[in-house]
Amino acid sequence: MPFNLSRRGFIGSAAALSAVPAMARAASDPAAAPVPINPLVKQRADAQVFRHDDGYYYLTGSVPEYDRLVLRRSKTIAGLSTAKEAVLWRHEASGPRSGYIWAPELHQIDGKYYMYFAAGPAGGGDDVFRIRTYAIVCDGPDPMSGKWSVAGELQTPWDSFNLDSTSFVHKGVRYFAWAQREPGIETNSNLYIAKLEAPLKLGEKVTRLTVPTLDWEVRGYKVAEAPAVLHRNGRLFMTYSASATDARYCLGLLTADENADLLDAKSWTKSPQPVFVSNEQTSVYGPGHNSFTVDEQGRDILVYHGRDYKEIQGDPLLNPDRHTRVQRLYYTADGTPDFGVPVGNGPMPERFVSAASPQSLLAHDGLQLLGGNPALAQTQFRQLPGRAGKQSVMLSPILIPDHYLVAKKDGSVTLERDSKSADFALRSQFVRLQDKGSDLLRFAAISAPGKALGLADGQIRLVGSRDTTAYWRAD
Repeated sequence: MPFNLSRRGFIGSAAALSAVPAMARAASDPAAAPVPINPLVKQRADAQVFRHDDGYYYLTGSVPEYDRLVLRRSKTIAGLSTAKEAVLWRHEASGPRSGYIWAPELHQIDGKYYMYFAAGPAGGGDDVFRIRTYAIVCDGPDPMSGKWSVAGELQTPWDSFNLDSTSFVHKGVRYFAWAQREPGIETNSNLYIAKLEAPLKLGEKVTRLTVPTLDWEVRGYKVAEAPAVLHRNGRLFMTYSASATDARYCLGLLTADENADLLDAKSWTKSPQPVFVSNEQTSVYGPGHNSFTVDEQGRDILVYHGRDYKEIQGDPLLNPDRHTRVQRLYYTADGTPDFGVPVGNGPMPERFVSAASPQSLLAHDGLQLLGGNPALAQTQFRQLPGRAGKQSVMLSPILIPDHYLVAKKDGSVTLERDSKSADFALRSQFVRLQDKGSDLLRFAAISAPGKALGLADGQIRLVGSRDTTAYWRAD
């Protein structure tokens, strides 16, 4: 017979769950860091986030007005959304640093804080893109409250357009990587690397790492810019951004062995396809200019900017809506980063690995739920607040953000669009349970007491809430 859910019945279902012992109550450890919500910070492009050994996360990026250098910090990644922002420096009234200010990055070198940035002169016309790299330096140990002043201009091999500088230390040597237009090469910018002998002085050997030639690197403009370096699994991975800054913007990847000569271009291999691109299903366009950090648990996090709409009026560079976004970075079986797709707006999603069958994850293929290990994006689910009290949750796949897991009367579980009915409201509600002292989770179905999401014969369905197949690990 059909189930008619009244308001009283709904509340009663939720209340029944309050009888669950405290050691198995919903949600995660209250001391855990809050889940970041995307976009993390609106209208902050070219984002750099890093976790310093002082316990803070720092964030800087380009502001829409391109007129100042800013910095904010928080004890958590999520807290960066509302953290107070300090203005460290503003462009000058005249001269080479009076126009656009681009792509800042904060680094601590020899005990001092430096912020690299690119700038050009005011005045309009092509001259505003006479972009060169500069640095400001802080006079004290606290970059938020110290006094900042111009340290000078980075001296590169050519007096030509250059920007998007980053620095990293590998095997005790500090390197510098950046984008520049090299005379005689008809591109907008190529990638270069050198040792950094002093904050504004490169070593004698400068290496051109890559020139944009592939079809996905030259859409609109011939661009390789915004390098960012990650050292993992015996290799160095250098991401870079390519093509025009609209929806065609994307990430490419260079890879080198950790023991290779980083100043030898032959040490680096370019991936033939982009590793991170716009996605219609999640509504993120032009993902790029990334950095890397780790979350509060030490897991790798990809930081990047992207718009949540495709069509842009006017010059993309003057569009303000490139927002800072974050998401987990995963790895393939051979240790290569798996970037997946930009996950879209909302809480940062998770993956759920079956405790009974660790090779199987909660996944979907279109509207069909399954237990398996398909493409990364098919295993990422967003946990959203439910409608049956503060303990209830709804689970939604990032690729179909208007669909939710729904338990059916026969114990099967499907993905369905919200019908706004009372029946849907009940059957889409679960409670996330975690036993004290355990990292295992269960998702108890409010509509079926004693039942929870489980993996049975490769299918996702309701099983006994204490069945071994009802336990998952969040990843």
